[in-house]
Amino acid sequence: MQEIKKYVEENKERFLEELFELLRFPSVSADPKYKGDVLKTADYVAQKLKEAGADQVEVCQTAGYPIVYGEKIVDASLPTVLIYGHYDVQPADPLELWQTPPFEPTVRDGKIYARGACDDKGQFYMHVKAFELMMQTNTLACNVKFMIEGEEEVGSNNLSIFVKENAERLKADVVLISDTSMISMENPSIETGLRGLAYMEVEVVGPNRDLHSGVYGGAVANPATILCKMIASLHDENNHIIIPEFYDKVVDLSDEEKKALNSAPFDLQEYRDDLNIKAEWGEQGYSTLERTGTRPTLEVNGIWSGYTGEGAKTVLPSKANAKISMRLVPNQSSKEIAAIFTKHFESIAPDYVTVKVTEHHGGEPVVTPTDSVAYRAAEQAIVDSFGKKPIPTRGGGSIPIVALFEEELGIKSVLFGFGLDSDALHSPNEKYDVYNYYKGIETLPLFHKYFAELSK
Repeated sequence: MQEIKKYVEENKERFLEELFELLRFPSVSADPKYKGDVLKTADYVAQKLKEAGADQVEVCQTAGYPIVYGEKIVDASLPTVLIYGHYDVQPADPLELWQTPPFEPTVRDGKIYARGACDDKGQFYMHVKAFELMMQTNTLACNVKFMIEGEEEVGSNNLSIFVKENAERLKADVVLISDTSMISMENPSIETGLRGLAYMEVEVVGPNRDLHSGVYGGAVANPATILCKMIASLHDENNHIIIPEFYDKVVDLSDEEKKALNSAPFDLQEYRDDLNIKAEWGEQGYSTLERTGTRPTLEVNGIWSGYTGEGAKTVLPSKANAKISMRLVPNQSSKEIAAIFTKHFESIAPDYVTVKVTEHHGGEPVVTPTDSVAYRAAEQAIVDSFGKKPIPTRGGGSIPIVALFEEELGIKSVLFGFGLDSDALHSPNEKYDVYNYYKGIETLPLFHKYFAELSK
């Protein structure tokens, strides 16, 4: 451990500046205007993998954005760790809410503020630097393969094709992923499950053109009003989703499982204070930790209609749109839920509007084992690095590729994240603690060490 700490200390300024260079690329995969920047980011990642000591580094082309692959095979008889991450980021909008420009990384109070700082550039780059550390100190105990993609934020559609076509090349014993969070640095944790996702877009259309709200208002249905009513009808007074068949395959936690989940350190008032809310909201009968990790949800991610510019325009809009995501739990299928949602939303449309439902992308929920060699290696790495045993938790987010790894490659994943829930992922002023970044670089080599030892 002392050798690891020494190397990090000697190179910490360079490690931070390299991350800053990575964060300066506006690699927004959802917006075509950033295509050139996304491609430059892939080239930068490939360059840094080569410099760290990886062989067979390749920027693999896909029908969308490329996947960066690299490997270091020390000895074919040793176990192999496949490291997954993504170099694309969410759009930075709304820009006016950022205290500093989103692609000009800034450190304030020990925290790196930039789009992608935590999700996922700061986290996957820890692995690149940890790999460099192991190569330079001659302590790499496992074979390592890297697969860093550029489309995670838009559904990873081309990654699934890549995985299927390169199953032999990607052969490994475990997938190691840092795209999740810990409870805190004082209470380290490992996520042992993720929710799935069904992401939809709906459009409600009324008249064949925008109308004068004075001339036609009160006689023609307003699609914005109808859309709001339709969305509001999807939850009952207990915040329970009332789409038929939605909960048919949901299995509630046992009393023992609920007790274990709710024993994790959690301060409800701190949670409220951090979000500046007076009270939490959610499905009645469940705690906040249960709602965010083990229960399915339905949320509006965006809604728009009519005139939204400066000043006034008295218009009755022709159409209204919304983007809706549903987080899913084990046994639920993203395809089945998308179909159930579509059927229900179309069925509740009144005669004076027409409805179109589009499925964008989805992913399956996963639960990872806590009795595997890989989990025990991660657990021991945290014990050595943090001085205490990690708490197993359930994550509320989705990483669709985790289920695909299991299905196509037959291997489980370890969700070894160093972010915090307060890091404002997908929001303005996204951040990542400098301490967490260095702590990850220190801890990851220990995982490789223990994974090799426990695999014997």
